[in-house]
Amino acid sequence: MQEAETVPDAMRLSAELKTGHVGINVSDLARSISFYRAVFGFAQMHESQETGREFAFLGDGETLFLTLWQQSQGRFNAHAPGLHHLSFQVPTIADVAEAERRVRSLGAHLYHSGVVPHTEGAQSGGIFFEDPDGTRLEIYASSGAGGSAAPTPGAPTCGFF
Repeated sequence: MQEAETVPDAMRLSAELKTGHVGINVSDLARSISFYRAVFGFAQMHESQETGREFAFLGDGETLFLTLWQQSQGRFNAHAPGLHHLSFQVPTIADVAEAERRVRSLGAHLYHSGVVPHTEGAQSGGIFFEDPDGTRLEIYASSGAGGSAAPTPGAPTCGFF
């Protein structure tokens, strides 16, 4: 009975929630800063190069979006519990295409053939790729991706890459 009484409070809280920044462990801070700034155009808002406490804050100069923490080794393990992928929405499919150009110019691993719809017949869609440590990323727009086949028929593209 106690759990049922807390649900309305939780629902009220969820109506007010917004995603804050996302923190990612990286193996090479300088490489990751360069990658995320090149792909997303983030401003570097703060950085520490203190040994054992290397990190960077990236955002738009006012709002923090991403924190990078140099405290890992190896590559992202998509088969372990935890983050599946990190997704960023942009205003138009042209913005997605421009991001694809930047991702390709950096030599990052790009899934599929480029911009793809989220599901069969969907107008929303984007690109799916990896950062230098293998963390899976998505950049999408809510419309403009219709007209091509989804790479994973019968399932959401963002769930199976």
